[in-house]
Amino acid sequence: MQKIQRGAVQKYAFDKNDTPCLRVKENEPFQVETDDALSGMVADDSDNPKVHGFDSEHFTTLAKASPGLFNPVVGPIFIEGCEAGDVLAVNIDWIDPWRYGFSGVLPKMGPLGDSLRYQDCSEGYVHVIEHLPGPSGFTRDGFGKYSDSLTWKLEPFVGTLATAPEREVFTSVLGQGPFGGNIDCRDVCPDHTIYLNSYNQGGLLYIGDVHGGQGDTEFTGIADETRATVQLRCQVIKNKQLPCVRIEKPNSIVAIGINRPMEHAIYDATANLMEWLEEEYQIPPRDIYVRMSCDPAFRIRTYQMVRLATIQHVAGAEYPKERLFNAID
Repeated sequence: MQKIQRGAVQKYAFDKNDTPCLRVKENEPFQVETDDALSGMVADDSDNPKVHGFDSEHFTTLAKASPGLFNPVVGPIFIEGCEAGDVLAVNIDWIDPWRYGFSGVLPKMGPLGDSLRYQDCSEGYVHVIEHLPGPSGFTRDGFGKYSDSLTWKLEPFVGTLATAPEREVFTSVLGQGPFGGNIDCRDVCPDHTIYLNSYNQGGLLYIGDVHGGQGDTEFTGIADETRATVQLRCQVIKNKQLPCVRIEKPNSIVAIGINRPMEHAIYDATANLMEWLEEEYQIPPRDIYVRMSCDPAFRIRTYQMVRLATIQHVAGAEYPKERLFNAID
């Protein structure tokens, strides 16, 4: 199996001019080792690891660039048979987070970055989260040890998954759009299919920024940031373009909206869902429009709502598959 080792490829933008680092066939499984969003804040996986702080030379070096050299990604990966005007369907087989992740407070950033009342919530702080193996012997079904008294089940997902845009070059920390990007959507995870537009031959896929877990909105701006090994496969849907990212789960579908403020992201997500249901499930727009207000099964997911430079908010409109074959005229 083809595998990209950690550190062999490290990019900070989605750029169609990058030389592909890997070529795979449709449905061929391959593996990628990713770095964390701050390129190794926890420096090793020993029992007493070195941890860089936000006042360290490590972080200062990353932050000197504008925008900062955060959110490294691996790519582009060339998928044979994929062309401009197609949709790339990405299936994640599994994600194994590294032994450690970290969260905390980005200095002077986030919704409390300028708070006088909660000053310790505006000062830089790194909190290490140990990742413990689960029943499989791997962290893919493991647990996050937040403290000696608090542990929860890991829910690893890929925070940044993107295809190279058609013309612009977007940074991997601020880039978002119908091509994907840094959307920190916790449903970009194993057993789900993620649909991204392809704007170039080969699709040119980038991947990085794995999280061991994340609460709704990623409120502080950093979740459980971690290195990881990811196994995935890609399929090609010919001659199709989407208004934005879509996700198919085993029992539901999720249409993504990316905009600012959050209510506009929600409007875009619902419009994306209405178009999806009309085109592929023949549900009249008025029907689903009414159901959005009266069917308790319709849900809005708030994935990312971070105060950071130009980054936009990310929402999802979700509806169960069991409701998709009961349309009215």
